[in-house]
Amino acid sequence: MKPAFPVTASRQAAAIVVAIDFGDTDLAAQMDEAAELVSSGGALVAARLTGRRQTPDAATFAGSGKVEEIAEAVKAHDASLVVFDHRLSPIQIRNVEKIVGVRVIDRTDLILDIFAQRARSAEGKLQVELAQMQHLLTRLVKGWTHLERQRGGIGVRGGPGETQLEIDRRLVGEKIKKLKLRLKKLERQRTTQRSGRSRSDTFRVSIVGYTNAGKSTLFNRLTGASSLVADQLFATLDTTTRRLFLGPQSQAAVSDTVGFIRNLPHGLVAAFHATLTEAIEADLLLHVVDAANPARDQQIEDVNLVLEEIGAREVPQLLVYNKIDRIDTSMRPSMMRDEGGKIVELHLSALSGAGLDLLRTALQEHAQSFPVEPQSSRYANDGYDHQNATEETPLDLPHEHATLGAV
Repeated sequence: MKPAFPVTASRQAAAIVVAIDFGDTDLAAQMDEAAELVSSGGALVAARLTGRRQTPDAATFAGSGKVEEIAEAVKAHDASLVVFDHRLSPIQIRNVEKIVGVRVIDRTDLILDIFAQRARSAEGKLQVELAQMQHLLTRLVKGWTHLERQRGGIGVRGGPGETQLEIDRRLVGEKIKKLKLRLKKLERQRTTQRSGRSRSDTFRVSIVGYTNAGKSTLFNRLTGASSLVADQLFATLDTTTRRLFLGPQSQAAVSDTVGFIRNLPHGLVAAFHATLTEAIEADLLLHVVDAANPARDQQIEDVNLVLEEIGAREVPQLLVYNKIDRIDTSMRPSMMRDEGGKIVELHLSALSGAGLDLLRTALQEHAQSFPVEPQSSRYANDGYDHQNATEETPLDLPHEHATLGAV
């Protein structure tokens, strides 16, 4: 028996998006991102509703008056879904649903639904399912009246006196254990792949950043890959690694890895921790920032918070401010160095390719400080003509499926 995960944003469903201002965020930016998430999930944003409170209401989160306003908007727009850009308790969701008469989901539900839609690799699907089961386990607290009944019997029906709530918790717990075992097996395979790269002393570069900052576009431009690119949040969860030839004595393994977002569900970070080691074990992080986004400073902080959570905060970073063409079409690419002469910041456009030469220069300089084997021994048995290769020649590595969005 597989416990049913709550149905979330269905295709072309009309949704009412709700964001409450508690005085700690930019409400306009918060609402814009919430609307993008809903669109990425496949629903149509029928209306946006905002409110202001000091603290969340214990019963309905938004307060009785605001919930009545939401109910009126549902009727006016014939909506079938209400999305809160916050984390709500199971009781709050149930109380709001009783009033508005349609399905209500919170930010965590929405992000999990998007991840479930986008996961393509076997590992990605397992990680999303694990996050869903862990999230469901937190919801099994007096969620339905049948959970209060006691059952006897054997097998999945539970033992004498075991309540339906206890049965559901046990079934979800068993499912979580099985998923973790399957993921551990895949993690061992990934460790074998990484150890092969470590033995060859390949300079490892991971591209990280806020979702939709242009990471996949930059990755494609840099390596000649063809990763999916779309102007939406979490366009893909699967990551590709390519080897980039930087010079006669230098190469790099470049991975398009992590896409983060504000208030990323902790369960997702935990479930994807195995594949996030691509960022943890990197020699350099290309932290891609959407330079045209007014909230770019906050996004940088949000990314660094998640990197700290997974243990990658101390990995050296090169800040790459992307999309400078959206700020000013006449703006020229540039780079900044610290007091020691090390390149620490770049401004470029991955879409047009302007500034890619500066990025290659930065990668070459960082790679020069990385210890490498003599070229003859490193490439002895790979069957590739490195003497005649160019900077633009990509060499496929085994695909390593990764993490939290890669656009």
